[in-house]
Amino acid sequence: MGRAFEYRKAGKMARWDKMAKAFTRVGREIAIAVKAGGPLVDTNPSLRRAVQNAKGVNMPKDRVDAAIKRASSKESDNFEEVVYEGYGNYGIGIVVETATNNPTRTVANIRHIFTKAGGTMGTTGSLSFMFERKGVFKFNVADRDIEELEFELIDIGLDSMEVEEGIISAYTAFENFGNFSKGLADKGIDTISEELHRIPTSTKEVTEEQMDEILDLIDKFEQDDDVQHVYHNLA
Repeated sequence: MGRAFEYRKAGKMARWDKMAKAFTRVGREIAIAVKAGGPLVDTNPSLRRAVQNAKGVNMPKDRVDAAIKRASSKESDNFEEVVYEGYGNYGIGIVVETATNNPTRTVANIRHIFTKAGGTMGTTGSLSFMFERKGVFKFNVADRDIEELEFELIDIGLDSMEVEEGIISAYTAFENFGNFSKGLADKGIDTISEELHRIPTSTKEVTEEQMDEILDLIDKFEQDDDVQHVYHNLA
């Protein structure tokens, strides 16, 4: 069938893998939210956020409903959120957020990835000074007047915003996440995703060769099934 066919096949498999990983991540978000606040979107803000994020990765509605139903069952796995911190190669700070039903397995996997790359895993909170927690909301620009919209969003707690390829990324303080989410809904703005991110307070420059090694390390973390998000201070 030729090299072109193999190239297209490899590309399709990569997209499927990425989609499967996204569905797994969102499914665990849903499971944690349901266990904490119940299966009703209207009364559970965390579940509402997880369902919105599921829409953002094009997770089919029937799979979302199945995830909620599964999480409501007494026999379902109990996932918990565990954060690991450490330094990768060349002193790059890395924070790994996980959702796991087996912390013993997860911590062993994360430590192994750090160690194999020549890095070290630190204690919880050891890198908190490097990152600031922010709410990040993404939605389509549509035909909005960006400057006017920015002033409107400042009234509900906007810290900053970026526009790239027709998508607005709006940032707000961690403690203002719920109010900002409600404010967007009141303005009739449908979000693509609503997430809490860790934004580096400063970044570190490395050479191109070193960057390739660090990005390879980050990719190894992201390939682990228990990993939800990976944050770093690489410039």
